[in-house]
Amino acid sequence: MATGFPKNAHRVDPYKNYKFRVVSAVDGKTVLGVSKVSALKRTTQVVTYRSGGDNSTDTKSPGRTTYDAVTMERGITHDLEFEKWANMVHPYAGDTAMDLVNYKKELILEVMNEKGHVALRYFLHKCWVSEFTAVPVLDASANAIAVESIKIEIEGWERDPDTKEPDEASPVPAAS
Repeated sequence: MATGFPKNAHRVDPYKNYKFRVVSAVDGKTVLGVSKVSALKRTTQVVTYRSGGDNSTDTKSPGRTTYDAVTMERGITHDLEFEKWANMVHPYAGDTAMDLVNYKKELILEVMNEKGHVALRYFLHKCWVSEFTAVPVLDASANAIAVESIKIEIEGWERDPDTKEPDEASPVPAAS
């Protein structure tokens, strides 16, 4: 019986959603501390029309495709990369300080198996920060981590067809 895992036929369960990382496509550095990434979703509008001789049924064709924004969260640390990126779009100094050259980035979302092998890789294109939450609601009676978040607008994403199913019998990959 087919399991969906040609190389690892012993595997019967799908990949978990808690092993992933976000990498900058420019310098290959992992974005530190990301603990949550929202879903990658695209929606194609439906264009409905009718033919002159057949008015009783609709014909449908694809229209404009949009890509939903992606939200990333991480615990607050002294790493300022989220804030620096958000400030490229709208710094406190105003419009004249906006960085029109570097505010869009290429990112890579890597989903890993339990052992740490990259199982799936997605390229996120022309990403920029539309929302930045520097400090969450603070509550002295809560038992929680302080989390910062960014909402990233993307102009498209695609799965990397060159990322093949990892051999789960191979050694644990070195930390990058």
